[in-house]
Amino acid sequence: MNNRVNRVALIGTGFVGSSYAFALLNQGIVEELVLIDANEEKACGDAMDLNHGLAFAPSSMKIWSGTYEDCKDADLVVITAGANQKPGETRLDLVEKNAAIFKTIVTSVMESGFDGIFLVATNPVDIMTYATWKYSGLPKERVIGSGTILDTARLRFLTGQYFEIDTRNVHAYVIGEHGDTELPVWSLAKVGGRSVCELVEENEQYKNEDLDDIFVNVRDAAYHIINRKGATYYGIAMGMVRLTKAVLNNENSILTVSAYLEGEYGQNDVYVGVPAVVNRNGLREVIEINLNEKEKEQFKHSAEVLKKTMAPIFG
Repeated sequence: MNNRVNRVALIGTGFVGSSYAFALLNQGIVEELVLIDANEEKACGDAMDLNHGLAFAPSSMKIWSGTYEDCKDADLVVITAGANQKPGETRLDLVEKNAAIFKTIVTSVMESGFDGIFLVATNPVDIMTYATWKYSGLPKERVIGSGTILDTARLRFLTGQYFEIDTRNVHAYVIGEHGDTELPVWSLAKVGGRSVCELVEENEQYKNEDLDDIFVNVRDAAYHIINRKGATYYGIAMGMVRLTKAVLNNENSILTVSAYLEGEYGQNDVYVGVPAVVNRNGLREVIEINLNEKEKEQFKHSAEVLKKTMAPIFG
């Protein structure tokens, strides 16, 4: 009899972590969820609160607060712990603070005997994913960051609003750093199979300037939300659950995650947001989409900014 169950170990029960746990409970994706936090009382309280919702959940689930030892048998370790982005602060401003935190976290996870897949959501996510890969010693395929999964969702939402089309029928990517140097791939964006660029060219009611405004609102969304409510967490929590589902269900889904590049897009030794195939083994492959010349330059700049920011820490 196979008693194997899917276990997720969540490290960090702040806004993002607790939202992720709540979304997992609502979607019934895993059998076991262990909550780990430096504030043990907070993790314990979250576990109690979530367990009280089990009567209304789509499937049974074991939820408890634990320690790094519980990572040993986990399929996924999801890291949302770290210093939060404050008003006026960029994601890259968090590098030194969170790199130090991650060294302790990742080392502790690996000491448990963990041999699964890391999913990282902490900002700056591309650099924190690189740090996790370095500190863990795991193959690059088994360390994945949330990348531009949320930015892509924001682009699809706002583009859908503009063209009055369901978000789920908009297919478009944001790639690059999850931050100020990210870029929209308008050249390949489609609404119901129709090219966004062609729609703008063929219809006077649509304008390129409007597409520019859409992207600015995508890129700066976190700043607007942080100024209004202090943090962003629902969108990224849903994105992380989507990523969790793609891994555990062996979906071979294409998602814009932080992936390690070894020559793809002309870049090496950097984690950055790109479309990649995600399955039970982690990242199956990076998808190289055909960027136009402007997009190629923008992506190159984004990757170089990440490398320059990492250099003082990782050399």
